[in-house]
Amino acid sequence: MADRGSGAARQAPIHLLVASSNAGKLREYRELADGSELDIGLLPNFREIVPFEETGETFAENAIGKVLHYGRFTDQLLIAEDSGLVVPALDGAPGIYSARYAGLGGSDADCVRKLLHAMEGKARENRRARFVCVIALAERGRVLAVVSDLVEGTIADEPRGIHGFGYDPVFLLSDLGRTSAEISPEEKNRVSHRAKAFRKIRDLLTGVSF
Repeated sequence: MADRGSGAARQAPIHLLVASSNAGKLREYRELADGSELDIGLLPNFREIVPFEETGETFAENAIGKVLHYGRFTDQLLIAEDSGLVVPALDGAPGIYSARYAGLGGSDADCVRKLLHAMEGKARENRRARFVCVIALAERGRVLAVVSDLVEGTIADEPRGIHGFGYDPVFLLSDLGRTSAEISPEEKNRVSHRAKAFRKIRDLLTGVSF
């Protein structure tokens, strides 16, 4: 861990890979790591690796499975995440199936339409929801940490906003009164479930208490 004590010399970069080929996700992580010792990149040749089959029953099981699966292809520190939308009134759905809620090949818009159809007629108190993110950190086949965080909200009656992706247009943030698609990327990096979980990994690796 880096020494963050007063007057300490700046430490050499801590190299961290992300088990993904998503440039947007990399950009988000780098913005969250800005000012720290972390040097973040994508796992090389990710698209050429046989994909991990998400058979876990929880976000944590899938995140751990991913980081161990893809960790076989690097000796560097690696993170993998699993995240999704949880709606208690739908018995936790979409949950771990958030990305494929509308079936394999379904688009974000398809998933949103299915969700809104499922929420039709539900009173406000039954529209509560939360975004959950679990991130697993590993090195050389050993899991070093598993962290999680969430953000609370409700499901809006219709999509609102132009930013974000997935369920962002219908996820109404409780503290802001706007959907995740109505806030700027900078605001999202302060309050999102992924941002809050990643800051725990960042602080763990750089020696900051969280």
